[in-house]
Amino acid sequence: MGNIAGLPDRGVIELAGEDRVAFLQGLVSNDVEASAPGRAVWTGLLSPQGKYFADFFIFGEPDRLLLDCEAAQIPILVPKLSRYRLRAKVTLRTASEYAVYVGWNDATPISGAAPDPRLPNAGWRAIAAPGALTNATPEDWDLHRLALGLPDGSRDLELDKTLLLEAGFDELNGLSWTKGCYMGQELTARTKYRGLLKRRLVPVAIVGPLPPPGTAILRDGAEVGTMRSGRDGIGLAVIRLDSFAGPLTAGSAVLHARPAAWMRLPEPA
Repeated sequence: MGNIAGLPDRGVIELAGEDRVAFLQGLVSNDVEASAPGRAVWTGLLSPQGKYFADFFIFGEPDRLLLDCEAAQIPILVPKLSRYRLRAKVTLRTASEYAVYVGWNDATPISGAAPDPRLPNAGWRAIAAPGALTNATPEDWDLHRLALGLPDGSRDLELDKTLLLEAGFDELNGLSWTKGCYMGQELTARTKYRGLLKRRLVPVAIVGPLPPPGTAILRDGAEVGTMRSGRDGIGLAVIRLDSFAGPLTAGSAVLHARPAAWMRLPEPA
């Protein structure tokens, strides 16, 4: 039967107009042209300096693009994107008539669904009219994505600080190295090709009370990272690559880094 849940903390932005694909293509990290009915694209929007601003899923339709994004970011994201329109023939609006759903554990897809492009085990996502039948909660989904090591927007990625490669966008099909230029591309490319990555967002096992987001993570008394989101003994944390081994502490909890199988990490020196 599988699990289906609605995500009330997600919302939808509609982009229409004949220049919609070209407009978004020059702004985001992934190939917008790859989105199509039944095929979603996960992508990041960066600052001009190459740091995280937002991420979302693009659902391509014949006459528009629908963006599955954080509902709380929509009042910021729509004006942000609009500032780059210039003479482009594109319109943006909040599509409040839609809701976002996820399905996993072999759940039968609903209308408007597309496979989650990040990992096969993530299941599918859908933009659909409110009222779809569900049998799971947003908290159930949260546990599933934490177990897979999947980031959840600004809960795990830090505005004007996180690099896409720190958050797994390369391994999780969140960026294209062949699509051409986009805003913030230079830092992403330099980080990859010069081997400048120093930290990663990594799953952690938590023994003790869940540390609040932003709690400093210590190893032998020295700060080596920060806690991000978590639930029921598992979480995600940003940790220096040279500090994965051995127990870590965050508040009164003990953490153990558990890199996901999909992560490509450098060999220890």
